[in-house]
Amino acid sequence: MTKMHTLTPHTDHATDVDDVARLVTEDGDRIPDPELDRWVADIDAEALRGLYRDMMLVRRIDSEGIALQRQGQLGLWAPCQGQEAVQVGTARALRRDDFAFPSYREIGVQHVRGAKPADFVIAWRGEEHSTYNPYDIGTATPQIIIGAQSLHAVGYAMGIQRDGTDQVAAAYFGDGASSQGDVNEAMVFASSFRAPVVFVCTNNQWAISEPVTVQARFPIAGRAPGFGIPSLRIDGNDVLASLAAMRWAIAHARSGKGPAFIEAVTYRMGPHTTSDDPTRYRAKDEVERWRRRDPIARVEALLRSQNEFGEDFQADVAADADRLGAAVRAAALGAVSREPIGIFDHVYEEPHTGLAEQREHFAAYLSGFAPSDAEVGR
Repeated sequence: MTKMHTLTPHTDHATDVDDVARLVTEDGDRIPDPELDRWVADIDAEALRGLYRDMMLVRRIDSEGIALQRQGQLGLWAPCQGQEAVQVGTARALRRDDFAFPSYREIGVQHVRGAKPADFVIAWRGEEHSTYNPYDIGTATPQIIIGAQSLHAVGYAMGIQRDGTDQVAAAYFGDGASSQGDVNEAMVFASSFRAPVVFVCTNNQWAISEPVTVQARFPIAGRAPGFGIPSLRIDGNDVLASLAAMRWAIAHARSGKGPAFIEAVTYRMGPHTTSDDPTRYRAKDEVERWRRRDPIARVEALLRSQNEFGEDFQADVAADADRLGAAVRAAALGAVSREPIGIFDHVYEEPHTGLAEQREHFAAYLSGFAPSDAEVGR
């Protein structure tokens, strides 16, 4: 594959945005790539508009989530602005019976896989242990523990092998997680057992306030070959390259050749979460440089150059985004909190005495907050 020279890294700059494979430039020009092109030969203007629509809807979900958190309706939110291309592009390459294992920031993966409006906000509001049945949309509950989902994905992929099917698992994690033991252990197992799993590392330049250069002087994609895993380093703001790379990786894994690794070089435009202030550690000019590489504007420019971006299409997408944003907001504002004792519901499939004892103790604790008869009579 193009840019597979990451097997022997030659640069000291893990943030180098030129040493990547891409199909669409920052200005929206379609450029050839002899390896990537064949994986997106079927993508016409209509399909490009579909990718654009997905990214616009994801950005609206994201902006709505931020607003809801700022208004006190959500406890926390992890923004994904700037990362829509890698999330939508890679998720669109998955088959419906494949299984994705996202981190807490993969809003676009959840959207593409079929998440409903409430699924994006209920957990962040603290209403449920998880927001959706993972098997309904082939996507695991978003993982908060950094890198843990990589082990889950490999375990699932090894289960696929034992079932004798041709599904693929996909693990999504950030550049910060690449230094976690979990991710490295996952790659050891995946390589040793030739597990059908794809690792998607979203290098968004910052692990909270730590720049990627602190933990990676060389491109992260160069680490995977040390485990015997082929890797590809792509422009993560290029949705077409993201789609092509994921199709390559999935074909590799599905054919029984074992795992594959993608490093998508992108940028987290917003804070790590809504509890973070990125202005304390990031320079304004850096943010502005990446703003000019916006993944959505890039596809719009490409479509306009092909006379495939009309006013009617633009209006339709805007209307869809408004409807989805309103539905996400309504789901948050309309959520009804369960009684606190409900925390014990659905913990185990079959009730048992230990759980009953804990429930009894918690019920007694809650009763201490009940108003006294005198207070009720006032």
